[in-house]
Amino acid sequence: MPTLAELNSLDCAGFIAALGHLFEHSPWVAEETWPRRPFRDAVHLHAELCATMRGATRERQLALIRAHPDLAGRLAQQNQLTAESTREQASAGLNRLSADELAGFQQLNTAYLARFGFPFVICARLNHRAAILQAMRARLENSAEVEFATALAEIEKIAQLRLTDLLPNS
Repeated sequence: MPTLAELNSLDCAGFIAALGHLFEHSPWVAEETWPRRPFRDAVHLHAELCATMRGATRERQLALIRAHPDLAGRLAQQNQLTAESTREQASAGLNRLSADELAGFQQLNTAYLARFGFPFVICARLNHRAAILQAMRARLENSAEVEFATALAEIEKIAQLRLTDLLPNS
């Protein structure tokens, strides 16, 4: 695991290689944050990464949201998630669903995508499957703008936990 000092000393390619996974399939967040080095601590680094994400165009933010997999979806069933997403979904118990629970997730994923045009995003590591199902049902009632903002906030939580895994002592 790199230290913060090591991250601060990396060239852009190395920085992207080390942090590109924090935002699902979106290494551009790390790339565009790199010039703002040095970072004082992990909190500062996370804040700058999130500022990059928040400062992106709506189209780029939408692409970032859409880069997230469905929870307990097709990619999970086919073992095609990123290593991070696999661990995160497993931590919420999404890898141990009954057939009925899986059908419920798939139905809600489909309804959510149809309503908002992007997948349901929640920080699975901070929730368990029952709470996630409840949130999916409740958030289907939100406006598109509220859900877009909620998805970005959840992505920030996911990135924070991934960064903490990378820099546990920072």
